[in-house]
Amino acid sequence: MTAEALKGHLDGLLLAVLERGPAHGYALIEALRAGSGGTFDLPTGTVYPALRRLETSGLVASTWEKGDGRQRRMYELTTAGHRHLARQRQSWRQFSGAVTAVMDGGEPAWTPST
Repeated sequence: MTAEALKGHLDGLLLAVLERGPAHGYALIEALRAGSGGTFDLPTGTVYPALRRLETSGLVASTWEKGDGRQRRMYELTTAGHRHLARQRQSWRQFSGAVTAVMDGGEPAWTPST
């Protein structure tokens, strides 16, 4: 799946992975790939700008840690990030349920006005 197809959802996906605990960028990329069965195979040029955006927004904090002889930037959710993720999950469930209902030919949850 292309990064363009994920537009608007990448931030929530990154926050969901970080909810499990702090991780460096490459580990986040691998978690997205593994968690999606390979569907979300994203380049670093997509993920790292999103992480910087989340950090600027105060949803993620980062620190430098030394491991394996090199330094890595570790990312973790902030309190605001946890709250934002909860709101995004609620919004996603509503949106995906509505899309599924329409795509599967189900009855809409609302009645259009005539």
